[in-house]
Amino acid sequence: MSKLFLVPTPIGNLKDITLRAIEILEQADLILAEDTRHARKLLSHYHIETPVHSHHMYNEHKSADAIAAKISAGQTVALISDAGTPGISDPGFLLVRTCVEKGIPVKTLPGPAAFIPALINSGLPCDRFCFEGFLPQKKGRQKKLEALRSETRTMIFYESPFRLVRALEEMSAVFGNDRQASVSRELTKIYEETLRGSLIFLSDHYKNNPPKGEIVIIVAGNK
Repeated sequence: MSKLFLVPTPIGNLKDITLRAIEILEQADLILAEDTRHARKLLSHYHIETPVHSHHMYNEHKSADAIAAKISAGQTVALISDAGTPGISDPGFLLVRTCVEKGIPVKTLPGPAAFIPALINSGLPCDRFCFEGFLPQKKGRQKKLEALRSETRTMIFYESPFRLVRALEEMSAVFGNDRQASVSRELTKIYEETLRGSLIFLSDHYKNNPPKGEIVIIVAGNK
């Protein structure tokens, strides 16, 4: 029986892809991509001509069964996201669950995930941590932060550059102004940056220096 492969893709630098990932993408019958236009830039760079179909948060509920049927019929399907590992704050979970329920083999390749270099670069403890991904944009945001007030492990968040200052201010109000944290952005790219300090320091800095690029926030646990 054919398989579903989850294939991590570079989070910035196109060289950050494994030889095995390239091989799977070349040999697959079909590649599912979060944004086909974005995917074709990577595939073109490595001269991969495998057909690409769209698979994103707006259609994954409807398409999971159809994709599983293709795999059951003998096709090998590779799932990629715009950057990093599928299923980590990106589409993938629903398709994996569907395949598992139907007894279809699933293989996940090791590879890039933005939170790992951000966590290690932060200088904060990384022996125990919790990944929280994106905070709710509206309803439940404050409640989520309050629930994490007493969390002792290092916390990892993804955030948009347009909401970074708001997030840091809210964290500062809940966790305390002096709670240590780091903000990493543009990881693996030419303007990669990691800034470390208290939540209030980071908030003030980015008020005066609006950030660009994808953001990872690392926050120290409650001591």
